[in-house]
Amino acid sequence: MDELELLKQDWQKKEGHLPKLSYDQIYKMIWKKSSSMVKWIFYISIIEFVFWAAINIIFSDPESMQELKAMHIYNAMMVLNFVNYAIILYFIFKFYMNYRKISVTDSSRKLMKTILDVKRTVTQYVWFNLIIFTITMIISIYGVLIYGPEGKEITESAIQQGNETTFWFMVIVVSLVFTAVLLVLIWFFYKLLYGILLKRLKENYNELRKLEV
Repeated sequence: MDELELLKQDWQKKEGHLPKLSYDQIYKMIWKKSSSMVKWIFYISIIEFVFWAAINIIFSDPESMQELKAMHIYNAMMVLNFVNYAIILYFIFKFYMNYRKISVTDSSRKLMKTILDVKRTVTQYVWFNLIIFTITMIISIYGVLIYGPEGKEITESAIQQGNETTFWFMVIVVSLVFTAVLLVLIWFFYKLLYGILLKRLKENYNELRKLEV
């Protein structure tokens, strides 16, 4: 049990061994914890952005770019990357603004609203990343199968053998399963990354609701 919970329980008792705390004192403790969590969400989003940008730069060598051009997906991937980075920077800005907003919050109702805004922003951020990943997978699979040397050979072989319908059915099923597995792994990654902070923010939100009663 953390200090806030211990002091809150003691505050609600008629007699206690700890110094009595006022409503404002308990609110300030909740505000301080919430502000710290929102700040960490902002920091983590920056670290994540830098990490994925570094990975992208590492794999953006001339040979890789030439492969994308050979598969006729270079332009699509470049546009997707631009949109991806632009919107992620927007979310980072939103995380920063949430932190700024919570830093000057002066009432429990405003703090509760800010906590809900933070949760909504993180949820939208996670969904955006899942959608971008799905689109990237679709474009990549298309490029590999239609224009990739090995994919093109397999596709033509299936067509020549008269198994085109079966082949594309299997491609769709395998692609969906593979993409779904990766999406679940990414979702768990974000749940671990941001879930703990959001859970604590939710606990703070519930505490604020109790104080308002």
